[in-house]
Amino acid sequence: MPWPAAVCVAFCLVQLAVVAPGSGLGWDETVYTSQVSRSLPAAFFSAPRARGITFLAAPVAGFTTSTVALRVWMAVLSATALFIALRVWRTLMPAPVLALAGGLFATLWITVYYGPQVMPNLWSAFGALAATGCFLRAVRDPADRWAVAGLGSAVALTGLMRPLDAVWLVAPLALVALFFRRARRPLLWGVLAAGLVLGCAEWVVEAYVRYGGLTARLDRASEIQGGTGWNFAVDDQIRALNGRTLCRPCDVPWRGKVTSLWWFALPFLAAGGLVASVRAGRRSTALLPLLVASFTALPYLFRVGYAAPRFLLPAYALLALPVASCLWALVTAPVGRWRPALIGLVTVALCGHLSIQFATTAADVRANHAMRVAYDAVAARLHAAGVRPPCVLTGEHAVPMAYYTGCASRQIGGSDGSITLAGLLAAARARPVAVLVPAFGRPPAYARSWHVVTLPDSRSFPGYHGYVAPLPRGAARP
Repeated sequence: MPWPAAVCVAFCLVQLAVVAPGSGLGWDETVYTSQVSRSLPAAFFSAPRARGITFLAAPVAGFTTSTVALRVWMAVLSATALFIALRVWRTLMPAPVLALAGGLFATLWITVYYGPQVMPNLWSAFGALAATGCFLRAVRDPADRWAVAGLGSAVALTGLMRPLDAVWLVAPLALVALFFRRARRPLLWGVLAAGLVLGCAEWVVEAYVRYGGLTARLDRASEIQGGTGWNFAVDDQIRALNGRTLCRPCDVPWRGKVTSLWWFALPFLAAGGLVASVRAGRRSTALLPLLVASFTALPYLFRVGYAAPRFLLPAYALLALPVASCLWALVTAPVGRWRPALIGLVTVALCGHLSIQFATTAADVRANHAMRVAYDAVAARLHAAGVRPPCVLTGEHAVPMAYYTGCASRQIGGSDGSITLAGLLAAARARPVAVLVPAFGRPPAYARSWHVVTLPDSRSFPGYHGYVAPLPRGAARP
């Protein structure tokens, strides 16, 4: 596996060189990281979230608040996970095709950007890629115990990261095990079920402990996500490919159309990969990834009313296999004098694709750096106003700002509702409390007489004010 290994090493180095330096933690990252930090209060953990990614961040986040250390750790882990997921396929596909598939997936701006982040979607992709390969190996060779163990582990990993992703991963594999004679083995059914139960167990138990049951948590998760049901979000996902990490509501114009070209080419390349795999006698290595990719993408294309490109990472990881098969078949086909021209055409297309992906990555990294500078400036201003740990922030953007200031974030209502008004006012009598209010916004009635602090203006934090409660007795305002 030297070539896939080289691809994964390059993936790690690109993350460390491009994304990690000077980056800051985004909104969701602050929630996940605060759960395992020894020095920062844990943010409210809302119903849709799962704690799997916090377990991966814990070895570093539990000992230091250094973002650089966390980025390095996650970059190394993600590159290692990509190698393991590709290695599962080593007996199913040629090594050059695996290396090309890994390179195609690892160079998407979405993969590079989220590789060193404390976010679960990329890890769902690794789980889906590994589970599909292990399933194929277990079907082909009933004596392959490593494949069976890998299948259960990969499904459990996906369940730990995103339980509903695990459900959509297991569904097509279970259907194959039901309708195809070679796959109709009780052991495979048992392993799929065990992996799903093991991975989702923590989320389900927490549903009963904190939300009053699994149905209540699912309903609350759906409510926070704007309601799940029939929602055509294909166009939303296309518009978000120009570098938007979240498009909600996704009613923006379609800009940067060139960043979506690969998305429109994807179905045709995947179909070409299926044809190439059939001719090479490897039909299942394209059919099963296509099937599983379709299932994992379905809820985010047709059931969620907004878009985030990271949602489709599992589908992209699986589709990279047939696409790589197609491209490899094109450049190795014996087409006589046309072969150099065909190789040149594929090379030019790939170079153009890579340049677009890395330009999009660079733009997102610059936006992340600007966000970190803005958050650091706001945190410094709040500290100067006397809002220092132990403290509480509420209002808009309180969740990420609480992480940067070292405060606890508490909201009276909404998706992060975690305290009552009486509880917040009681906290204000014991520790510094501030309400963050956006430009032209009105402070809540209880805070209108509080001390007003003008916060540094920036694109990430435009025109905000902080309303600081009278400091507790004995504390002097700077």
